[in-house]
Amino acid sequence: MRWYGPALVFAKYVPSEECKGTLPEGYVITWTAVGLGLVVGIGMLLLMFLLPYLLAPRNPSKEKATTYECGMEPAPHVWSQLNVRYYIFAILFLIFDVEAVFLFPWVVVFLGNKIAFYSMLIFLAVLFSGIVYAWRKGVLQWSR
Repeated sequence: MRWYGPALVFAKYVPSEECKGTLPEGYVITWTAVGLGLVVGIGMLLLMFLLPYLLAPRNPSKEKATTYECGMEPAPHVWSQLNVRYYIFAILFLIFDVEAVFLFPWVVVFLGNKIAFYSMLIFLAVLFSGIVYAWRKGVLQWSR
């Protein structure tokens, strides 16, 4: 196994004496494009952070520094309790959303593979049992 640029080559390639010490053909061109893209990307990132800092107006005032609460004066030190149900609902949404994102490419790649098919069925069964468990516990109901 040898390392040639951005890819591993698994063939048993032994270069001749006249080729030893030289780079493979196209190596410099490939890495030059990668390096140039990296430099341009970092330059654009720095430019996007620097331009607003240089061009933004600076008029600080006490009123601008206060928090905004729907046009009303902010109430000091008010404690409010948030329902945990909202967070659980959001996490369940993320779990099933990510599952759907992984399901579509899986169908394309493993269309004829029986082992992959059955492993995905097991995965879907675990997810389905999780949603049934959450449903029976009443997590998906907004009010009790």
